[in-house]
Amino acid sequence: MRDNDDQLESYHDETPLRTSTEDPLLHATSIDDPVDDDGTPPRQYPWMQRVSDSIPSPLKTVSNAVVNWAKGPQPPRIYKIEPFLPTIQHAPINLLDRYAPKRMQRFWLLFVFYICWILSFALILHKSSFAADVKDYGSPIRLGCTARYWNDGNGCGINGDQCRPFSNSSLPFRCPAGCTKTQVLFPHAVGDQEVVYKPLVIGGPLNKSEPISSTVYRGDSFICGSAIHAGFIKSEQGGCGVLKLTGDQHYFPSVKQHGIDSIGFESYFPQSFQFVEGTQSQCRDLRWPLLAVSVFFTAMLSLFTTSPAVFFWSIFVGLFFQTGLASDPPNLTDYYSLISTALGRFLPAAFVMAIMYRYAVRYTLTGLTAQFEKTILWLGAAWVGALNNYTFDRIPIQRLTPHDIKAQPGAVPALISIVLIIFLIALGQAYAFRVEGRMPRYLVVYGLFVGGILLLVAVPGMNVRIHHYILAILLLPGTAFQNRPSLLYQGLLCGLFINGIARWGFDSILQTPGELLSDAPQDSLLPTITPPVIGTSNITFTLGPVPPVSDKKIIPYYDGMSVLVNDVERFRGYADYDAEGLWKEDGTREWTWERHDESLPEYFRFAYMAGNGVADYTKAGTWLVNGTWVPMKSGPS
Repeated sequence: MRDNDDQLESYHDETPLRTSTEDPLLHATSIDDPVDDDGTPPRQYPWMQRVSDSIPSPLKTVSNAVVNWAKGPQPPRIYKIEPFLPTIQHAPINLLDRYAPKRMQRFWLLFVFYICWILSFALILHKSSFAADVKDYGSPIRLGCTARYWNDGNGCGINGDQCRPFSNSSLPFRCPAGCTKTQVLFPHAVGDQEVVYKPLVIGGPLNKSEPISSTVYRGDSFICGSAIHAGFIKSEQGGCGVLKLTGDQHYFPSVKQHGIDSIGFESYFPQSFQFVEGTQSQCRDLRWPLLAVSVFFTAMLSLFTTSPAVFFWSIFVGLFFQTGLASDPPNLTDYYSLISTALGRFLPAAFVMAIMYRYAVRYTLTGLTAQFEKTILWLGAAWVGALNNYTFDRIPIQRLTPHDIKAQPGAVPALISIVLIIFLIALGQAYAFRVEGRMPRYLVVYGLFVGGILLLVAVPGMNVRIHHYILAILLLPGTAFQNRPSLLYQGLLCGLFINGIARWGFDSILQTPGELLSDAPQDSLLPTITPPVIGTSNITFTLGPVPPVSDKKIIPYYDGMSVLVNDVERFRGYADYDAEGLWKEDGTREWTWERHDESLPEYFRFAYMAGNGVADYTKAGTWLVNGTWVPMKSGPS
């Protein structure tokens, strides 16, 4: 058994372990410093005495009791983790003491360790990210899981001309791993259906035995999700290949295979694609081998160091670039842009973490020699948080917004459970602060946090959104002492912070309603459509009138209308520009549509225009093959 005076440097400190009452962190400048360092009671001012005299005695007695209870026991009891099975937990440190006892030896050992880590990571990352050319097609373009050709609503313009070409074009592409989990978060119209919380894959094979080259998908499908559905690539590995645009198709079946239940569409669409069989190249998304390398090196570092700074900053850098470049990278088509984005987010994240380390993390890690407990609780939890896109992906809460919580099945019970768990954890942490005599000051700190959030809530025209990196910043100060629960909570919060910044960046805590809505319905005015006049091969609608200008600023000025047929914009007209003289004095006009295929139904949706912007579209009305008109249901699509 080694001496307490024989502590590690670089990998661990040489300073002898102190008793809890000698811990220098208790005397460092922090939010826990006493008001009067010489131990004298605070100075009493006359106005304070007058206020004290005006308080009724029973209330004063209760308040004094509460204050005295909050101050905790005297003297305070400082938490200190005593390792289970210390002989085993100290074995890595003893091993290092034996073979590298000098400071310079440990410095070079750490240097070589970093070089091996960086080289291993870089070589696998290069092989994973910079694929060889696809034969005869060139270098593949890196796609995100939500990449697709066609835009929502009228985003492709009249007749879809802004999303051309529709056919006779090919694309070499590269998909990341894990795209089966990517879902539509807001209702997406496909004919008279509304798709939400499932992959946007429309179409599939007419017969599961037919070759991949005959499998066709609608142009607004997720490309990578469609490739997985077709069996062209595997979700676990990602992959490369080539797709070709095949133009107008008249039927898209609903097929469940390879973990994805595709959406059916029983009419025509001007753009479709299929995959070129035999073009799958050997490129793979090697995020799992990269993760194995990162886990190995971080675990080795954790076991062989007791230095808080070496441990924390090594783990922070390793987890950040593992997340931002491999495990959960942003959706960018160029990998050099991905590296640039990761480096741009790293320095601000490191600055925030430096503050968290100064005021929270080092309290937990200083003097800690429970090597295996630290590795399992702190480092293990940090990996769980950094891999948030896998570990917490099953929780049915995509975003902490009122719309998402109401719309997603199971979100309300999940949110209640999470809030209860956080509340119980907060009670346990508050008790620990009381035991250490630090509760009053941390109550002040969290009171300021709550007050700041309430002030943000009061900002007019903006909405507060608590991203998970903000949640980590708010909760990390509550883990600033050394016990086993704090090791677990602190590691998890650091991992969540890293995932939030590496993947999404520093999104604002205040966002406009439009930013929060994204593709969600805007709750705008919807056109009222009277029953159409149906001919042998055409249908005529009466459009308008456009709503008059409102005095309320929140209501936009509508000046036109848009019509989608089979989810493609086929009409856009403005009442204030009537070169053809088709708008009548009552503000209406007629619009006639010729049926494209008498054997297929057609789906119509209508919306007001405000300049180039479009309001919500109605749900789809259906013109059946037999000529019957099925009116649209109420509400937006």
